Amino acid sequence: MTTPQFDPSCLLLNQELCNRYLDLQNKLTQTLDPYGITTTLFKVQRAWSQHPREALAASQHLLREWQALQQHSWKRAFGLPSEDVVPTNPEDTRFNDPVWRDSAYWDIIKQWYLLYTHWLQDHLYETPGISEQERRRGAFWMRKWLNAVAPTNFFALNPTAQQKFIESRGQSLLNGLQLFLQDMREGDISMTDKRPFKVGGNLATTPGQVVFRNHLLEVIQYAPTTEKVQAVPIVIVAPWINKYYILDLTSKKSLVKWLTDQGFSVFITSWKNPDAQMSEVTFDDYIADGIDQIVKVACSISKSKQVNLAGYCLGGTGVAIYMAWLAKKFAKAEDMPVASWTLFTTLTDFSQAGDIEVFIDEGGLEAIYRNMDQKGYLDGKEMASSFRMLRSNSLIWHYWVHNYLYGETPPAFDVLYWNMDTTRMPAKMHKYYLREFYLDNRLKQPDALTIGGEKIDLGQIQVPLFAVGCEEDHIAPWAQTFRICNFVSGPARYTLSSSGHILGIVNPPVNPPKRKFWSADAQRADTPDSWRERTQPEAGSWWDAWKAWLLPYSGAQVAPPAPGNRSYRKLEAAPGSYVLEK
Repeated sequence: MTTPQFDPSCLLLNQELCNRYLDLQNKLTQTLDPYGITTTLFKVQRAWSQHPREALAASQHLLREWQALQQHSWKRAFGLPSEDVVPTNPEDTRFNDPVWRDSAYWDIIKQWYLLYTHWLQDHLYETPGISEQERRRGAFWMRKWLNAVAPTNFFALNPTAQQKFIESRGQSLLNGLQLFLQDMREGDISMTDKRPFKVGGNLATTPGQVVFRNHLLEVIQYAPTTEKVQAVPIVIVAPWINKYYILDLTSKKSLVKWLTDQGFSVFITSWKNPDAQMSEVTFDDYIADGIDQIVKVACSISKSKQVNLAGYCLGGTGVAIYMAWLAKKFAKAEDMPVASWTLFTTLTDFSQAGDIEVFIDEGGLEAIYRNMDQKGYLDGKEMASSFRMLRSNSLIWHYWVHNYLYGETPPAFDVLYWNMDTTRMPAKMHKYYLREFYLDNRLKQPDALTIGGEKIDLGQIQVPLFAVGCEEDHIAPWAQTFRICNFVSGPARYTLSSSGHILGIVNPPVNPPKRKFWSADAQRADTPDSWRERTQPEAGSWWDAWKAWLLPYSGAQVAPPAPGNRSYRKLEAAPGSYVLEK
């Protein structure tokens, strides 16, 4: 840590005492407020106090709203019709029960909550004299607090919960208490009923064989379902931040089954769930012993010199790094072991990574580092909680209300079961990932990172690229996933799917179509907006468009390869062992 510099807050203290004071202040902040919540909000408060004219205008705006709401409240109290002063957002499901509209009492409570919520959030975004990052950070934490204190989250202020209590003669609240105690034991708020699901039973059921295993991953080779297959196999690098079977949920939703049905040979990574003994595993290890290894296995078994490589989320970031690493080792693209590569919702430019940025600064990283140093890894539940915080109304408070206040067991949903089946992250690898990518954003900088002894540059990648982003993605915003098209020197095609980070990818073709997508070639000079302006939407799933793009790089049709070979023998049936580790 650098030596603290003298600060005016030290007042009359000398340099030595000032340094001690600042060091103690830093330690207290790291302990009590590692993510700088109070610090940010104090900055906002100070900024408003230093801009009295803007503060007066904001106060006058609140007064006008308050007066209008007073009139609305009196009218409703006396049974007179009155339009809401603050309309409810159509996407805000918290107040969907008609009682919030029909009852004057509950409507007034709702309106006062919405008035102060909207006013606080709007004016946090308009705070004068602070940086855009501080505005976003302040608005984010204020929004989380406002979501937490919504009247719907409290039994005494939730008419629907009270009605269910009366109708069930108290059973709803008793059921809620039982669900609460169960979740306390498991350390998480249940998002789905886990009982109907079993990995290898009704999830991850596409037939295949584990044909390779090392300290980091198992390689699964899927059984062919057609008489002939494309000579060049598809290798999918799943994110090691999650388990691979999001791409093999059920037969109707499985991307890998759909690919085998289209006549492709498919291999996928199933990453080991790290423990404390893997604390020293590095990002380089995931490239050399993970991605490079599965490419070698697939080439050997398929007797193909190349593969079509695909990566999802963090797996896609790993694939981008691997491709840049290969570009240093092979002068010609045709000599590389990869014929084409595909990225699903993948960040390579982390400059605008969405709301997750609120956790990524020096203070936040130090807190995460201390946590990982104690365990040797970052626990998956802690990581999942951070992502759920980004959409706290839908991913936290919705379940708080329905599980505990209404006493409803959450419905069974395979995607949410997978979401709660978390994995850990090795400490050394994750420290590198957070600092080098999220904080310092060095991946996009030529020769700024050294992987496997090679300085890498995304601009040297000439292999054809197909990149997919999702319109409503809050983890990897689509405009940022587009940025890879600005970096690579080879041909690139970008596809934008409707929906979010998961459902935009787990998006099988159905009739009638549920979703839509945009797909067109992307030039290095394009911006996300300019690309979208010239691209027309198409109804349906992007999977068919991806297949059409892949075929020219997939070789002739040949007899399917046998599972495994002399070098890589069958070890056990899919889904293997690593995916079952808790």
